Parts: sequence; C-alpha cells; structure tokens
Amino acid sequence: MRSKWSNPEEWERLCSGESCPICLQGKPLGIIVELDASFLTAGEEGSPMKGYCCLVLKRHAVELHELSSEDAAAFMRDVQRASKAVHEATGAVKLNYEIHGNTLPHLHMHLIPRHIGDAFEGQPINPRLVKSPVYWPGEFADLAARVQEAVK
Repeated sequence: MRSKWSNPEEWERLCSGESCPICLQGKPLGIIVELDASFLTAGEEGSPMKGYCCLVLKRHAVELHELSSEDAAAFMRDVQRASKAVHEATGAVKLNYEIHGNTLPHLHMHLIPRHIGDAFEGQPINPRLVKSPVYWPGEFADLAARVQEAVK
C-alpha cells in the first residue's frame, strides 16, 4: 500500500487544506463534544478499541510546530480535558496518545484506552488487525454519553 505522499501534488493540496476533507466539510465526522480548540470525535464503526476517541483541531494545521504558543496551549488544554473524560468514562488503566497524520494531514490526536486483557495488551495497537466490531448494540451510545458528561 502506497502512502498519499507518493503523489506530491495531492499531498500538498491535503497539507494546505485545499483538499482536506475535514476543512471541506467544515468539521470532522462523529463529533461527540466540541471543545475550545478542537472537536472530540468517536464512532461505532472502525474503532480499534472500546472508548477510542480522536481529538481534531478546529483549524487546519499539519504539525504541532505550526501552532502558535497560544493555539498549542489551547489544544493541550483540550487534550487534558478529553483524556480525563475518556479515562473516567472507560475506566482505562492507561491511555495511549498518538499523533500521525500520515493518511489525513490535519492535526489530530488519537486517544486509546487500554485495559487489562485487551487484544493488544503488552504491545502497540494495530488497528488493521481489528476485524470485528468492538461494541455490542447500544454500547457505543452509552459510552459517548458518559464521555460527554465527563468532559463538562
């Protein structure tokens, strides 16, 4: 599988925001909470772990170093609020934080709750290995409501 970097023109359009799907839509999909500098998103489909959320910067940037000190501080405050809420809502023993942007170069941070006995205990999470839904019917809606309540 080739990266989106292999087409420099398209990669530049994504990085500039010109063809960024988040920017074109005006916001990301699956918003469960709007914070000061970002949106906390989650979805029932395609989640690698129960409680997985993604914090997406409201404005277009690709790298942390592109943010002003004020924007970076605001994003980190959102990370603190969101991670506390996800931790409380899921009862995780640990949260993993990941920033990549290799596929979608719009600054976002993955928040991944870890639990004793999870499918990747003792190793990094590989979402490509998750082949079946992680939520039972109705479970995602309940979790999203708990995160929304905890973030207040």
